[in-house]
Amino acid sequence: MSNSIIYYAVLAVVVVALVYVLFNFLKVKKMSEGTDDMVEMAGIIRSGAATFLKSEFKIIVIVDIVLAVVFSLFIEATSGLTFLLGGLMSSLVCIIGMRSATYANVRTANKARETMNIGETVKAALCGGSVSGFAVQGFGLLGLILILIIGGVDPHATGSGIITGFPCNPTIMRITTYSLGCSIVAMFNRVAGGNYTKAADISSDILAKIRHDMPEDDSRVPNVIADFIGDNVNDIAGNCSDLLESFVATIAASIMIAVALFVGGNAGISDEMFNRMILFPVILAGVGLIGCLVGLTFASLRKMGDDPSMELNLATWISAGLTVILGLVACYMVFGQGGFVIPAMKLGWISPWVSSILGIASGIAIGSITEYYTSDKYAPTKKLAEMATEGEAFVITKGDAIGSRSCLYPILLIGVSLLISGSICGTYGIAISALGMLSFVGATVSIDAFGPIADNAGGLAESCHLDPKVRVITDKLDSVGNTTAAIGKGFAIGSAAFAAVSLIVAYVGNYTARGEEPMLNMASFIVVAGGLIGGALIEFFSAMLTDNTIDAAKIMADEGDKMLSIPGVLEGTVKPDYNKMIAMAANEALKKMVVPSLLSILIPVVGGLLFGVQFVGGLLIGATITAIPRALFMGNSGGAFDNAKKYIESGALQGHGKGTAAHKAAVTGDTVGDTRKDVVGVALDIFIKSMSTVANTLASLFITISLIK
Repeated sequence: MSNSIIYYAVLAVVVVALVYVLFNFLKVKKMSEGTDDMVEMAGIIRSGAATFLKSEFKIIVIVDIVLAVVFSLFIEATSGLTFLLGGLMSSLVCIIGMRSATYANVRTANKARETMNIGETVKAALCGGSVSGFAVQGFGLLGLILILIIGGVDPHATGSGIITGFPCNPTIMRITTYSLGCSIVAMFNRVAGGNYTKAADISSDILAKIRHDMPEDDSRVPNVIADFIGDNVNDIAGNCSDLLESFVATIAASIMIAVALFVGGNAGISDEMFNRMILFPVILAGVGLIGCLVGLTFASLRKMGDDPSMELNLATWISAGLTVILGLVACYMVFGQGGFVIPAMKLGWISPWVSSILGIASGIAIGSITEYYTSDKYAPTKKLAEMATEGEAFVITKGDAIGSRSCLYPILLIGVSLLISGSICGTYGIAISALGMLSFVGATVSIDAFGPIADNAGGLAESCHLDPKVRVITDKLDSVGNTTAAIGKGFAIGSAAFAAVSLIVAYVGNYTARGEEPMLNMASFIVVAGGLIGGALIEFFSAMLTDNTIDAAKIMADEGDKMLSIPGVLEGTVKPDYNKMIAMAANEALKKMVVPSLLSILIPVVGGLLFGVQFVGGLLIGATITAIPRALFMGNSGGAFDNAKKYIESGALQGHGKGTAAHKAAVTGDTVGDTRKDVVGVALDIFIKSMSTVANTLASLFITISLIK
């Protein structure tokens, strides 16, 4: 089996996916934008989002170039280039995804206006979302395939930086620095994007609903347009780079573990078996992309009914189902012919496929659990809405309980999947299980991106004073979009847990000497100290992001109040200065993104150079164990707060509609939840993955020059 032929075959699938991205992007652009007001508002949103990304990328480019030079000079000569390639792929996904979303939002609103048909409106939003989804899987796989085609995988190769002579494996360095390049962009996007969108959202809610009793997306509120822009900056650009990074990290971990097992010499792996272990994750990612293409194409061609949830779930199930079937065929082709198995594969050639199934099943199950705890269709969110009649304290307390309760089952699923995967397929199985969850990420991101597009469409319908019937349609899409967004966050956190564990396993293998059993001594005081510090750093990181966001929201709310006091603004005869608020949101976000983003790089570097590889191993485990339940709590409690508010606004709680005391209590809960779900929760998963990727990249350096060996 020739590796090159397989790589080129997967590359062909990637090209088809990217052509699909271009086709849908052009399809969205051809749709009508609607009325003059809609065109004007959409132009402001698009321009503001593009301006923010340009300002952000000016900082990211400087950081990336500095780090690339450091990697090439001191780590491995070509690793700087692969690091930049990772940054480029992640950046392209952000730009394309956000550009598509800012075209699709107004066109979705206009499709509702023209057709008054939910099915046609869903198709418009999903078409825009699919650009993001396929860009994530296509570009992430494209960069990795290029590295494998050009550089190959040589487990015995040695290399060093241009200046220093620290020995390393160039294959590992190229793959980990590519993953790290993706990770850095994701971290900056999540931190800056989260601050931008939630500062604008919270300040807008405070002004409209608390201080002035105005509709949520009223165009008189100066902060509204910045809020619309923020949805695209964080929920599109941030989410795209986040899941691209997870997707790439799991493939990288699979390859690194295969190299470590082969070089270690204890696993009984032949040269041919090693090649097949390298090929399988690449093929699995490729067949997953095929499954997504079929699933989303079916959804776009099918005549949709009035239940958007059913249509979106169908696309997910088709994508996942085809990935399962094609994954089995791929597993048989790779491991089922010629008797190429190793002792760790307890079920024979089918073991890696079973591991991937566990990951896929876990991803779908975590999404369903998230939906139960956050959707207003189910008891937890309904009960939370009912608590709003008792005041803010009851809302916050009940929301916290929902968030805490929601952590157990997803973590049980992750733990059981890891246990079974490791038992039947060793450490390689853990990485494949992680990849299985992300193998159809194109579909999950497409459906997740549906949420902010629908949200923006509803906001535009309100701010542009469209027929109330249009808002009824967009509100239904928005409600579904809130659920898909919450499911997407749960999926992102679950995939981060799998990815982080596989990266930790790969890290231990990377620093283990040839012939020795990979081991991290959990009884060592060094490892325990690292674990304690890692857990504490997660809390510190969470507090830093929360403080930054709420400080920015206060500044923006006060400035918005000043604008509303200008004669004519509240009356609707004078437009507020939207651009000033947009610039304020951007400046606050960019000012406060660098320090939190760089922490994920500096912490493992400083820890490794001072206290060695075992300390960093403990650091990664402590951070991961603390971050996963914390992220689930933040995401699910925030989602429940948001949908409880919307449940009241829909009139479902009789006698307690908009403007009532119960509604204002629910708005308070939503304000608390905004920072949790869209700032802290979504940044924690990247934080732990970034630290793990940095540790893998620098493991050989820590062994050579750390103060404690």
